[in-house]
Amino acid sequence: MICNQKIVLLSLLLITQLVFADEIKVLELEYPSPKVTSTPSPIKLSNLENPKETLKQIDVPSDVVNLASGKGVTSSDPWPIIGELDMATDGDKESEDGYYVELGDGVQWIQIDLGEASEVYAIGLWHYHSQLRSYRDVIIQVSEDPEFSSEVTTVFNNDHDNSSGVGTGDNKAYLEKNYGRLIPVKGAVGRYVRFYSNGNTSDDLNHYIEVEVFGRSAKG
Repeated sequence: MICNQKIVLLSLLLITQLVFADEIKVLELEYPSPKVTSTPSPIKLSNLENPKETLKQIDVPSDVVNLASGKGVTSSDPWPIIGELDMATDGDKESEDGYYVELGDGVQWIQIDLGEASEVYAIGLWHYHSQLRSYRDVIIQVSEDPEFSSEVTTVFNNDHDNSSGVGTGDNKAYLEKNYGRLIPVKGAVGRYVRFYSNGNTSDDLNHYIEVEVFGRSAKG
């Protein structure tokens, strides 16, 4: 009888742990105040989404945190035109000069090292929001390989014509605003997260204000 009671108690404990491990919460992001300071250039993109379709809220496991906070950043352009690469993970989301890093023209990327293999459930991305504009060929990938030559999972891709040479995607281009872009990732596993862009509708340069990667260790 005692043995059976122990088995029941252990089973209940295991079930309780599983329930709490899978507990879900609404991911709440902190947004900077809107501040548009310049007139946008004409925005002409064939794959631009309807702004009413913007996803602003998703559910994630309750134990996820921003794994990118304060983490190291590398880039295809190691010598930014303006700012420093680590501005992309410093927690500041304001739109003025001094809060963003500006990379050269054409296809560029930044890469975050999360420090260990992680389960990624959501990504918050702010390119630039002091002017209404859209960035071309926004592609986000997760991998265990720092060179992104193998084990690559693409979690967002709005390059509709493969103009960046990374592959064609079916996500829509979107307008940059103070609430950035919230992207569901659904548990993709990797240590590194890479963000591509290919200029924008105002100029050919690439900008990053802040990147947030919400996840947890893949070690369990």
